[in-house]
Amino acid sequence: MGLFNFFSKEKKETLDKGLEKTKQGVFAKLQRAIAGKSKVDDEILDRLEEVFVTSDVGVETTLKIIQRLEERVARDKYINSSELNSLLCDEISDMLAENPAAADPSVDDFTLPESVGRPYVIMVVGVNGAGKTTTIGKLAYQFKKAGNKVMLGAADTFRAAAIEQLVVWGERAGVPVIKQKIGSDPASVAYDTLQSAKAQGFDVVIIDTAGRLHNKKGLMDELSKIRNVMQKVVPDAPHEVLLVLDGSTGQNAFEQARQFVAATQVNGLAITKLDGTAKGGVVIGISDQFKIPVRYIGLGEGIDHLQVFRKRQFVESLFGDV
Repeated sequence: MGLFNFFSKEKKETLDKGLEKTKQGVFAKLQRAIAGKSKVDDEILDRLEEVFVTSDVGVETTLKIIQRLEERVARDKYINSSELNSLLCDEISDMLAENPAAADPSVDDFTLPESVGRPYVIMVVGVNGAGKTTTIGKLAYQFKKAGNKVMLGAADTFRAAAIEQLVVWGERAGVPVIKQKIGSDPASVAYDTLQSAKAQGFDVVIIDTAGRLHNKKGLMDELSKIRNVMQKVVPDAPHEVLLVLDGSTGQNAFEQARQFVAATQVNGLAITKLDGTAKGGVVIGISDQFKIPVRYIGLGEGIDHLQVFRKRQFVESLFGDV
């Protein structure tokens, strides 16, 4: 029961509202797939394959889902088509649970691991426009709300707008932002931020980085330099490298994830802008395909519209009671 204690009615409502467009799209396709059918058979399974591929779940993950459904149908012999939604909830949740990297958080939202010293350092990466700075602001708000002292570092020094935007989010979240002038060395900003946070006893540091991906080597070099400089202050930093992906880009989010995972040691994913798109199925594919946990999902523009990703609740919101 542990997880459900933390999943309040408000969080469920935010999740349902954020996934509304995806749910409507998927549900309409499912209704067409089972039209005129009383039981789940090969024809429905063929139609379901098309439903998932066109809902941005991704081909590989779709084939895994269909295989699980085929095995279930063979085992149970007769499955009424009206039971399809609960069947999908079960099989997709079980499939996602099999990815060892994607374990559900065993603690409440935005709780820091006790095994790691302070400050806990999160380096945030992602292309411009993915919602990186917004996600940082929302993370800062949530970590502060959970009782932590939070500091932000504006190490995306290539865009003046990025620094200004982070300052605005810092003010909204009520947390300090360390910045330098446009064009400064990003590693220098990260160093200053960690030194300041360590001296003042801060719990969490979140570092924004440039969202450029013009070539992999340039990105790798820059992120490696930031990492090395931070380690002079906090030897095991960063504790988390969080890749922010725009969920509304559907399959392009897969490609962005592949490129960043190849360029740096990503160990967490945040998928944003799910409220404005019908492509929320991409979360299922990314959670399944990458051996990196989806940690957070962005479900709206509000400062509290960032949630810890919980697989079962996500799947139930999409395929549950319609």
